[in-house]
Amino acid sequence: MDEEILENINERLDKTLDRGRRMVEEEELAERIDELKLRAEKIIRKHPVKSVAGGLLAGYILGKLLSSDD
Repeated sequence: MDEEILENINERLDKTLDRGRRMVEEEELAERIDELKLRAEKIIRKHPVKSVAGGLLAGYILGKLLSSDD
């Protein structure tokens, strides 16, 4: 019984990993990522001070959210 459960989990994990690999390898996804990268670079070059300020603010907020005060 335990072996059947493990086999089922392994099969599902293999299918999920294969699906993830196909998504990463898809040409369309790579093109979309490159397009987003170019758009981000244009915005950063156009507004460098705002970009740095936004990055610092985002880092501060993430730091506060992830730090534990317990």
